[in-house]
Amino acid sequence: MAAVSLPSKADLAQFWVRKDIADVPKPAAVLDRAIIRRHCERMKHTIKTLNVGFRAHVKTHKTLEVAAMQVDTNNPEANFIASTLLEIESLTRLLKALKREQRINILYGIPLVPSKVSRLAQLAAELGEDSISVMIDHPDQIPFLTKFAEIAGFPACVFVKVDTGYHRAGLPPVSLNKNGLLEKLAEAEKAGYARLLGLYSHSSLSYSATTAEQAMGHLIGEIHGCKVALNKWLPLLPKRELVISVGATPQVSCSNNLVHGTSSPEAEELMALLKDPCPESTDAKVKIELHAGNYPVLDMQQVSTNARDGAGELEDEIAMSVVAEVCSVYNDGEREKSEALLAAGTLALGREPCPSYSGWGVLSSWRQKDVASRLVVERISQEHAIVAWEDGKKEKIPLEIGQVVKVFPNHACVTGAYYGWYFVVDSDEDPSASTIVDVWIRGRSEFTDPLLATRFQ
Repeated sequence: MAAVSLPSKADLAQFWVRKDIADVPKPAAVLDRAIIRRHCERMKHTIKTLNVGFRAHVKTHKTLEVAAMQVDTNNPEANFIASTLLEIESLTRLLKALKREQRINILYGIPLVPSKVSRLAQLAAELGEDSISVMIDHPDQIPFLTKFAEIAGFPACVFVKVDTGYHRAGLPPVSLNKNGLLEKLAEAEKAGYARLLGLYSHSSLSYSATTAEQAMGHLIGEIHGCKVALNKWLPLLPKRELVISVGATPQVSCSNNLVHGTSSPEAEELMALLKDPCPESTDAKVKIELHAGNYPVLDMQQVSTNARDGAGELEDEIAMSVVAEVCSVYNDGEREKSEALLAAGTLALGREPCPSYSGWGVLSSWRQKDVASRLVVERISQEHAIVAWEDGKKEKIPLEIGQVVKVFPNHACVTGAYYGWYFVVDSDEDPSASTIVDVWIRGRSEFTDPLLATRFQ
């Protein structure tokens, strides 16, 4: 049986650009380019104003186009994080293009395992020295650095993963030298197999925040945790500038408030830490690097944190939506309350909860009549979902069979995984956000794309 080739960006764009988003095969993922552009520009302005480093995660969107928007071309460094090798491979052409004018570095954001070493080293050889960073949190990972250097021809850049309370990966600050990890890393560096960049913490504890001050508190806690590790183990670390890389979208989004003069004890403490994270240490020069990934797109979970002051309505903030059709409507007393059946379920939306409400997605106001309450995805199964009023009222659902709706997902990272590409709209060019202006391919192994190849060569 012959293999089925996936359509290229050029083929998809030629067919769909200028058509209405309601006419695409559904369910489908939609991105609003205008919202992404605003979020990226705001982040770049924040980072520049605060004079800190930045590392953009690509796991949410997995596209060249959004990654390019995350980069500040006026910054001498372009730093990324990826969760999979496929993401790095998909970004290779962009990274090569950026390397002509900026220093590039992309971090493989999971503690190193042997099956990934060869390909990471090959990508490093392709991109150049200091282009690939790896993460370690166990002494048994040190030999992998030797193999990397043998294949690449130069050492891997290394972050030591610190666990500041989230407990997904990393070592507690006081246990950073587990079984001689730091001594063994120093030996590897002396032998030319590694180059330590610094300490890395990623804490999603801030996802539970509901105010900017709480998000700031989580970021402060991360920085303090890394400071404890640095101050305790500094004699075992090289005497050079070291990076403390911290963050997640809520923590980094709340940093924007500092630019606008937000006043609170948390804001004052955070500002001081960003300016000088280790004033008590005379033996180390330490630089803060913030990292985040979801911020260009956002979702119901991120909006619920209220991390950035002055945020707008959902339609202004969330760039990703899923378009789906209404299969049926139950408005005539068949059920205890009116409901509608949507042809999009767990696979299309993701089964990720959001602390601010009990549903699995919120319907956008796009092409809907004015309503006083929100319609939410109240129940969900594999391919279908039940839509109801969020406040539980029983009046009729103002939807029709065959109507196309947009649903804001709870977690954009998980929702996007179902789709091979995004249909792109631009609400600056078309306020109705209905006309397709581009199609963006998510990272995949058959990434054959003549238009992008031309753009990023």
